[in-house]
Amino acid sequence: MSASDTPQVYISMAVITAMLLGIGCLLARTRPGPWTIVAARVLGVVLLAKGALWVFTSLDPGPWSVETGLPLYLCDIAVFIAAAACLWRIPLLVELTYFWGLAGVLQAIITPELPNGFPHLLFIQYTVGHLAVVSASVYLTVGLRIVPRKGAILRVFAITVGYTAAVGIVDWITGADYMLLRYRPPTWSLLSIMGPWPWYIVGAVGLAVVFFMVLDAPFWAARHRERISSGDQSGVYEVSARESN
Repeated sequence: MSASDTPQVYISMAVITAMLLGIGCLLARTRPGPWTIVAARVLGVVLLAKGALWVFTSLDPGPWSVETGLPLYLCDIAVFIAAAACLWRIPLLVELTYFWGLAGVLQAIITPELPNGFPHLLFIQYTVGHLAVVSASVYLTVGLRIVPRKGAILRVFAITVGYTAAVGIVDWITGADYMLLRYRPPTWSLLSIMGPWPWYIVGAVGLAVVFFMVLDAPFWAARHRERISSGDQSGVYEVSARESN
């Protein structure tokens, strides 16, 4: 294969990943067991390996630069968050992986900005990293049923805003453009239709809220039923206590 085969390779990798993810989630729900945790840990190791690979690709093809050599893009930090979520399955880490993976990283998969063609190491790093984060977000929530808790949107949004503000300070000091806070990407994305700076940032914040609400919507009914069930159960306990007195 050559660089001209890059689009076909990229699409093939995305399709194969989607198929394996669907099978894995289905088996995890219908045939649960210790293997499901092992699978999550394997995915976590893959994500950590991608993080290590980033160290090498950040030095290629030339010397390291503070403007481009820090893992501060949301997709970069999401790799490490997703790895920790797969290894330890901490609810907050799973929530961050779910919302960041499907609201942010998934867009990078749909509208990729491939740094180099296949089989360049940068292509492997980009494709594997993004696909692994999205796979982790789906497998943890759908396969292992570690779903977002009440208030997850506010928690994740607050962390996202805080992280973005910190990256903005780094951009201001170094002149970099991490998180695309100074310039929009050269390739087409949703930011392309949101106007010039700083309006596309305002639009991105509003879009993030909408995405978070849509992603949280499938769990509203389950949380509502759980809340009602807890209320009914507590009511039974209260009646029983009064009758015993």
